[in-house]
Amino acid sequence: MVQQHTRRRALSLIGATGVIGLAGCLGGDDGTDDDGMADDHDDDMDDDAENGAMDDHDAGVRVAHLSPDAPNVDVYVDGDTVLEDVPYRAVSDYLELAPETYGVMITAAGDPDTVVFDDDVEVGDGDYTIAALGELAEEENQPFAPAVLEDDLSDPGEDARIRLVHASPDAPAVDVTAGDGETVLFEDAAFGDAAAVEVPPEMYTLEVRAATEDNDGDVVATFDVEPMAGTVYSAFAVGYLEPEAAPADEPFDLEVVVDAEHHDDADAGDDHDDYDDDDDDDDNDDDGY
Repeated sequence: MVQQHTRRRALSLIGATGVIGLAGCLGGDDGTDDDGMADDHDDDMDDDAENGAMDDHDAGVRVAHLSPDAPNVDVYVDGDTVLEDVPYRAVSDYLELAPETYGVMITAAGDPDTVVFDDDVEVGDGDYTIAALGELAEEENQPFAPAVLEDDLSDPGEDARIRLVHASPDAPAVDVTAGDGETVLFEDAAFGDAAAVEVPPEMYTLEVRAATEDNDGDVVATFDVEPMAGTVYSAFAVGYLEPEAAPADEPFDLEVVVDAEHHDDADAGDDHDDYDDDDDDDDNDDDGY
């Protein structure tokens, strides 16, 4: 879906995120396994999800590891391991949960004593992404903090919906335009911001500009996008603008995932079953996310 032309500056987006509490300081070694899905989910959750027997009011919760200098992580819900050895840039499938409050803990992979997050998360009637943002380094650009993003997986109809999330720690505020500046999609966007836009399904070139009052700053990066009708996407701006001066050698990139696909076919299934990764991201080996 996305072709990047340059990585000189970051794509950042406007909107709001709910930041939740932080416990401990993440450490440990950086794992290398690509499979982050645990085999020991709660049996009832697995059986229900596989059989499509979840209640209409169940919520979906997933985890996005967007902290460029953090090691792989494990994720627990009410003491049960639901994700294991999740690498940087991975976005998990949705876990179906009944709306209530759950204890969510995130630890360094294979090291349950090294806790980065341990708090209660209230899950309502909706879909959520728990995104690990920021850095662990002592002299960081942005401090590490998980954020809860509410996901809109509803059918955009004949349009496509693209939600962009700024997760690049050393990125400045920018404007994002299209059509040689004729259309302003996002303006004065900073780290941690998120917002969505619905657009007709056609080819676009997103222009990333230094933020200005008139949204006419110099174009510093462009991305070709071709969204499909009835499809919901999340595009995460990740990595560093200057990786050589950063705590981790993770260059800036745009990680795009399909959140939901809606079809006219009555047998298409629900939003969560239609989740898939962006097939064009050949550099990311996180198959299964």
